[in-house]
Amino acid sequence: MSDAPSITTVRVEALAPAFAAAAATWAERLALPLAGEAHFVLQLGEQGLQLVEVGPQAPGPVRVDFVEGAVAHRRLFGGGSGQMIAKAVGVQPGVRPQVLDATAGLGRDAFVLASLGCGMTLIERQPLVAALLEDGLLRARQDREVGPIAAQMRLLTGNAIALMEQWQGEPPQVIYLDPMFPHRDKSALVKKEMRLFRPLVGDDLDAPALLAAALALASHRVVVKRPRKAPIIEGAKPAYALDGKSSRYDIYPKKALKG
Repeated sequence: MSDAPSITTVRVEALAPAFAAAAATWAERLALPLAGEAHFVLQLGEQGLQLVEVGPQAPGPVRVDFVEGAVAHRRLFGGGSGQMIAKAVGVQPGVRPQVLDATAGLGRDAFVLASLGCGMTLIERQPLVAALLEDGLLRARQDREVGPIAAQMRLLTGNAIALMEQWQGEPPQVIYLDPMFPHRDKSALVKKEMRLFRPLVGDDLDAPALLAAALALASHRVVVKRPRKAPIIEGAKPAYALDGKSSRYDIYPKKALKG
């Protein structure tokens, strides 16, 4: 399991009376209180579900928004199928693999791949992060332009290792892993999110077991995203890697992807 500290009290809050019933539903689903002292507040309002840290020095709220902001900019101007993540999972002319993102987080990488035509299954085990992702996907599906992309993204909540070991039906062609790691990305957005989520999520100390389960399930390849200078995950060795400025993709091929 992830190395998550235990000082993470969370409550749910409606930002307006109109959202009280929906907030109560989320509180019941997540077994969280609607009142009292808390380190974090899961808020529901006009912009959807958002998580905010309590305190004078806390960063602003974090939500999942596939329609506007950084994710929309990457969809429109990020380089399409020339992006390194696309090359890593095997996107090529006539080939759009079925991908399982087993460490989905806020779903940005999965959305990029879905926008390129890959069918995506997402797994997120931290319930609060999964709630933000579920809410973002529901809102995205209502958007005329982004809706068809979001419709290609299916979310599962739970432990990825167990879900992969108990997988039913056709196995994913590619499994994508981005285990939580002390990222050195200096962008304000990433720093805010990492500060917010690290107390909740911790580091993925079971990354070797995650990799082993992925290699057992994927039909064609496993891709692991790492900070550029980070060590490989303990276990099987990647056949090769694609290096970027701050990240790299370790590739574990099983057989060739064909159109």
